[in-house]
Amino acid sequence: MHPRIEDYAIIGDEQTAALVATDGSVDWLCLPRFDSAACFAKLLGDEDNGHWRIAPVGAERCTRRAYRPDTLVLDTEWETAQGTVRVTDLMPQRDRAPDLVRIVEGLSGRVTVRSTLRLRFDYGSVVPWVRRTDGHRVAVAGPDSAWLRSDPEVRTWGEDLGTHSEFTVAAGEKVAFVLTWHPSHEPRPRQIDPYQALEHSVADWRSWAARCRYTGPHRDAVVRSLITLKALTYAPTGGIVAAATTSLPEEPGGVRNWDYRYCWLRDSTLTLGALLAAGYLDEAEAWRDWLLRAVAGSPSALQIMYGLAGERRLPEYELPWLSGFAGSRPVRIGNAAVDQLQLDVYGEVMDTLSLARTAGMPDKPQMWELQRALMDFLTTVWREPDEGLWEVRGGRRHFVHSKVMTWVAADRAVRTLEARPELAGDLDAWRALRDEVHREVCERGYDPERNTFTQYYGSRELDAALLLIPRVGFLPPDDPRVLGTIDAVEKELLQDGLLHRYSTRAGADGLPGGEGTFLVCSFWLADALHLAGRTAEARDLFERLLALTNDVGLLAEEYDPAAGRQLGNFPQAFSHIGLVHTALALYGDEGAG
Repeated sequence: MHPRIEDYAIIGDEQTAALVATDGSVDWLCLPRFDSAACFAKLLGDEDNGHWRIAPVGAERCTRRAYRPDTLVLDTEWETAQGTVRVTDLMPQRDRAPDLVRIVEGLSGRVTVRSTLRLRFDYGSVVPWVRRTDGHRVAVAGPDSAWLRSDPEVRTWGEDLGTHSEFTVAAGEKVAFVLTWHPSHEPRPRQIDPYQALEHSVADWRSWAARCRYTGPHRDAVVRSLITLKALTYAPTGGIVAAATTSLPEEPGGVRNWDYRYCWLRDSTLTLGALLAAGYLDEAEAWRDWLLRAVAGSPSALQIMYGLAGERRLPEYELPWLSGFAGSRPVRIGNAAVDQLQLDVYGEVMDTLSLARTAGMPDKPQMWELQRALMDFLTTVWREPDEGLWEVRGGRRHFVHSKVMTWVAADRAVRTLEARPELAGDLDAWRALRDEVHREVCERGYDPERNTFTQYYGSRELDAALLLIPRVGFLPPDDPRVLGTIDAVEKELLQDGLLHRYSTRAGADGLPGGEGTFLVCSFWLADALHLAGRTAEARDLFERLLALTNDVGLLAEEYDPAAGRQLGNFPQAFSHIGLVHTALALYGDEGAG
């Protein structure tokens, strides 16, 4: 039986991440970066596509597991008839080479444990040659190599194109495995001490978590979400990937399977706001700087997403040899949405840089010149239809959210000039643009019969992104049109108390099938309810959302209320950003440091 998405936990070193299942198997790991080819791809296929399982002989799912408090170090325990054993998984912050450390510890009795390692480079398609050398098993294929060793050394043999070990641990005994990747043409990487790595990793994560200045209700969930965002950060550049995975389905067996191992501009304002509010100023500044580097260039070439270092070419292709998670095909690498026109990103960039400036971050050279160039270009294109926030593949439309974010761009430019009159810019033109966009949205994007804004001009469909209208300041939270939109969205998009982002039945996204409820949209609903004075309802919804986290506090992109399971790529930065933002909005006065 294939694990569920919520059966996984994440470990990582802030350059890549691994997913560990409840049966002790590492089923997903891309090396050396988040967006590199996977050497363990069982997540999207089967055991022959690569995995590494360590568990007691004959055991299946673990008895319990948990992160060590305020860390990304995972402890998984099995209680067996022979005794109890723990496997501790971590990826220490790297010097040069990435290391995956797995420490087996006997807690009681005497337990026989088996390790089964099947390395498959290039997303499960390449079986490496494996040899013994100097106490290691070394796997090599093309540009990739991986070195496996144990401390103390245990009996290891090759069988069925895998590397196997079997040993017994009594209470207090430990065996540590270290798997190290490096380019196959380079000398053997430096060895790390796995036990020191564990000690340092625990100390480093706890020191980082202690910087969180939120002390209100549900602090553990907030800190876990912040740690997850940190784990999804590519430390060399400050970029934050949307998720650690590709092609986890939005509908089991369906085709809505996308690669999320890139950095989206749509997340930028919410990410910066969450980091600043929680007290992580260095991370916020690194994200702001990544954004400035990524969007530099012609405003007409602004993309909705970029690679970890700001790469622009993210071609989409399929991997036919992978059967997909629970049979959900195709498995996609890259993301063709990179070529779409999404006008909302101009508003998100302007809003992010405005927030950075008002938060006291020092300006970077040419930052305002970049913003002026973005505004000059947006002035010429804002009347065009686009693919919108949700990256639809069914044709361009005049999406209301895109127009609202155009208003945000103009509004933030006006506010900046009003506060900093020494800066150059066409204040009158931008005020006129702000007024014109506002007027058009209220005329063409609003349905007076139903008292609600709509997904796009002339549509009767709704969109959860409309809930952001009061938060970005387009209209006040108590405006009757805002209150009507909240009521309409609840009526038409709620399923079992959770919110879909829009109706897939309408065909606007150009894709077959459906999807689960979109978790960040439910957080947006909680925010909108709170702003509208319905705080008790907002807190009830927030509590329901917290109950959807898996046993180690993680959220995917979506949730299927009927099946009671998580859907979509995992763990999802947008969902955890939503959790942090909503907690701060609902309880900030109680828990802001």
